[in-house]
Amino acid sequence: MLDPFGRTISYLRVSVTDRCDFRCVYCMSEDMSFLPKAEILTLEELDRLCGAFITAGVRKIRITGGEPLVRRGVMALFESLGARLGQGLDELTVTTNASQLARHATALHAAGVRRVNVSLDTLDPARFTAITRWGRLEQTLDGIFAARAAGLAVKINAVALKGENEGEFDALLAWCGEHGFDLCLIETMPMGDIGGDRTTQYLPLSLVRADLRRRWTLRESAYRTGGPARYFDVLETGRRIGFITPMTHNFCESCNRVRLTCTGTLYMCLGQEDAADLRRVLRAGADEAALQAAIAEAIARKPKGHDFIIDRRASRPAVARHMSVTGG
Repeated sequence: MLDPFGRTISYLRVSVTDRCDFRCVYCMSEDMSFLPKAEILTLEELDRLCGAFITAGVRKIRITGGEPLVRRGVMALFESLGARLGQGLDELTVTTNASQLARHATALHAAGVRRVNVSLDTLDPARFTAITRWGRLEQTLDGIFAARAAGLAVKINAVALKGENEGEFDALLAWCGEHGFDLCLIETMPMGDIGGDRTTQYLPLSLVRADLRRRWTLRESAYRTGGPARYFDVLETGRRIGFITPMTHNFCESCNRVRLTCTGTLYMCLGQEDAADLRRVLRAGADEAALQAAIAEAIARKPKGHDFIIDRRASRPAVARHMSVTGG
């Protein structure tokens, strides 16, 4: 699939639920209202849409949420998609908060998953609870080490939050090196009402990287996962650190991704509101040709880039929908 700017679209991120057992301060308000069940695609519908995207040229699928592992029966979707590995699909991965990972890690590996991204913004138990509101650090760590024991490569994702965890990146980098994990730092994005002023959270990763270089040897790496992170080898640990910088240096020129929500809404860009309603097409009884046509029409509208800005004069988000709706 080629978009209007000649970019090959080969990566689909699929949100299987907007629900989560955490309420992270950069992602949700504490008193969230979730979608009614009738609006959510069944796992069979999600599987069919994923199959259509694979036929269209998608080679990598990442399952996201909300928290994907809280969805009842979700392993059936992993198993069905895993059966397509080597038959059009090259990789199946998942992003999770790891709260449910201890009981699913072995089954994920058996389904064909080989890498997981785990959200972990701090190693301090009290601060972890403050950031996640409902989470417990011990539970997340149990999930991380269960994944490693099951043979899954683990990458730790940490959102850089000014005044919250900016003093912890050295500790996270050292801890990841000790346990054999890569680390990826992410700038907070202005999406959804979080019940507070988002501008106070924003921490440019250009400053973080410059600060880390005072104590760590970071050598630019050619390593890529198909996502937007720019990686550096950390010579002291033998692992890697990635930086995802939608605000200070956007990566739109190389974007290969689209996002399918749990309602069947396809967003061609995380930072734009234009979308295609594939649920309507699917539930109207579309055959494979109609699905392919709907996907092609949507890809033809993929914009050149996002419109994220941090507006310090206003606390409103740049995009009204929460990240948990679009897929993290």
